[in-house]
Amino acid sequence: MSITEALPLYQSLADELRDAMRDGRLPAGARLPSVREAASSRSLSINTVLAAYRQLEAAGLVEARPQSGYFVRSRLPSPPPAPAGQLPEEGRPADGAVLSRIATVLAAQTRPDTIDLSLACPKGGDFYPGERLARIVADLSRRRPALLTDYSLPPGSALLREQIYLHAAALGMNLSPDAILITNGCMEALQLALRAVTRPGDTVGLESPTYFNLIPLIDRLGLKTIELPTHPDTGLSLDALELLLSEGRLQAVVAMPNVHNPLGTGMPLAAKRRLAALAAQYRVPVIEDALYAELQFATPLQPTAKAFDRDGWIIVCASYTKTLAPGFRIGWMEGGRFGRALAELKFCSSVAQPALLAEAVGRFLENGGYAQHLRRLRRVYAGQIERLRGLIDASFPRGTLATQPSGGFLLWVELPEGCNTNALFDAALPLGIGITPGKLYAPSGRYSRHLRLSGCYPFTERHVQALGTLGALASAQLTEG
Repeated sequence: MSITEALPLYQSLADELRDAMRDGRLPAGARLPSVREAASSRSLSINTVLAAYRQLEAAGLVEARPQSGYFVRSRLPSPPPAPAGQLPEEGRPADGAVLSRIATVLAAQTRPDTIDLSLACPKGGDFYPGERLARIVADLSRRRPALLTDYSLPPGSALLREQIYLHAAALGMNLSPDAILITNGCMEALQLALRAVTRPGDTVGLESPTYFNLIPLIDRLGLKTIELPTHPDTGLSLDALELLLSEGRLQAVVAMPNVHNPLGTGMPLAAKRRLAALAAQYRVPVIEDALYAELQFATPLQPTAKAFDRDGWIIVCASYTKTLAPGFRIGWMEGGRFGRALAELKFCSSVAQPALLAEAVGRFLENGGYAQHLRRLRRVYAGQIERLRGLIDASFPRGTLATQPSGGFLLWVELPEGCNTNALFDAALPLGIGITPGKLYAPSGRYSRHLRLSGCYPFTERHVQALGTLGALASAQLTEG
C-alpha cells in the first residue's frame, strides 16, 4: 500500500487541493467545487469533503464565504504591526509637491486611453442594478413629471431620508429622518462638515494614510493638518489622538473607522466606542466618513463610530456612489449638534438636490431590493480582492506587502525597499497605465513605496496584463537601483 493510499480520504483530498493551489491550477480567488459537487465527482461522503475543506481553512489557504462556498486565499503577506511610540508632528499645511502630484494624477485619470488600476470609481455594469434603476427613473418621470422641474431644497427627499434612517440601523445608528441631509455625494458632505466646524488656521487630525482628496480640500479651506498614525489592524492611534486633544491642538478630526480608504480595513469595536467618547470628552467634532461601511464582507455589519455618539459630536457622511448608483452622486450626512449649520451651508453651496435621482434611490431602497443587492455586491468584491491579491502575488517583486481588506474593493500595497511609486507612476503612464502613488495619501508625502490598487472593475485580459506590466516595472526599479 502506498503512503497516499494509507492516508485518510479527507487528507488525500486536502493534499491534492493544496498541490493545485501551489502550482497555480487553483489561483487566488478561485472557488473550490461545492461540497456536494466534490463528494459526487470523487465518490466521497459530504463529511469527508467538509473535513478536507476545513483543514485547508484552518491552514489559512481557503476561506468560507456565507452562501457562496470556499475560495482560495492569496499568500501575499500583510504589513507588519505599526512601530511603537510613533507620535504626530506639529500642524502644518500640505506639502506643495503632494498637491502638485495629486493634480497630475487626477488629470491622468481623465485620459480615455489610460487604464487606471487605482481608481475607486466603480466601472462594472454587471455589479450594479442599472437596468432596474433606469426603470424606476422612467416610471417616476412619467408619473411625477414635477420631479424634473421642481427644486428639492435642504434637507432633501423625505422618502430617501426615511429609508436612510431605516437602513442605518444595520450599522448600529439610531438616526432621525429629520436630522438627515441629502448631499451631492459623500465629498460634498465632507466639505460641508469641515466648513461647519472649522475656520481658516485651525488644525485637523487626519489618519495617515488617508483619502487623498481630503488633502487639497483641507488646503483650500486654509486649514493645517496633523497626521495620526493608522494601522490596518487597529485603525488610527487613539493614544496619539487623546494626547493631541488633551493639549488642545486639534479643532476637528476626520476618520474612516469602517472599511478605510486606502487600507480597506476597520477599527475594532472598542476603538470606535473610545473614539466617540474622546469626541464628547474633549468637545471636538469627529467627521466620520462611512462611505464604504455597507460593503463590509462579514455580517452582521460592524457599527459605525456614530452608533456610539450620545452627544452629537460625530458627523457621519456617506453616499450611494459605491454601493448602488455611482453615477447618481447621491450622498447624505447626519450632523448631530451641527445639523442646522450644515443645512444652511448646504443651501448656500448648491441650493438644492436633483429631486428625480434622490427619489429614485429612495424608491429602490423602499422596494426591498437593496439588502439582496448588497449581499451580492459584497460577495463580488470579496472575490475581486482575493483575485487582485493573487495577481499581485504572482506579478510583483518578492517582499511586496498588501493589506487584507475587511470590505470594499481597495488594497494598500507596500513595495520593497528600492522602489518608488512616484517613479512607477511616471514609468507606467506612457504605457497607458494609471496608479495613485502612496505619497498622495498623506499631507507630508511620506509613503514613497506605497500605492493603492482597486478591484472595482471586471478583471479583463487588459487589466490583468496591466497589473503584470506594473509588477515588472516595480521589479525593474530594484535591478536598476
